[in-house]
Amino acid sequence: MPSPAPGTAADGARFKSRGGVARIWRALQYSRAGLAAAVRHEAAFRQELVLGIPMVLAAPWLAPTALHAVALVAVVVLVWVVELLNSAVEAVADAVSVEHHPLIGRAKDLGSAAVMLSLLLAALTWAVVLGSHWLP
Repeated sequence: MPSPAPGTAADGARFKSRGGVARIWRALQYSRAGLAAAVRHEAAFRQELVLGIPMVLAAPWLAPTALHAVALVAVVVLVWVVELLNSAVEAVADAVSVEHHPLIGRAKDLGSAAVMLSLLLAALTWAVVLGSHWLP
């Protein structure tokens, strides 16, 4: 069988992982590298970590129930996830072009809006859970 032409979808399949434990190990290494890159290059991610880690650690003691604690931790982790995705969009956009382009600007603005919405959801969740428990 002839080998696929370079640059075709079939040619790209040879770069896909084969599965198994080695694939899981490589995926963990890529994830670790991604988190390290976010800490190293993304000020917003570092700020969200500095604020979020103490919140995650305090959630089990502040929340009235285990389910509330899970909700408090989940919204903080959601902010981190959305920030990572926003940072990925921005990195790809900057790799494509650093010049102003309306679609690149829109992509960056959409990512920023997603981060803002996740932050608002986190603030609302923490306010409702803690307010309903700690306020009379």
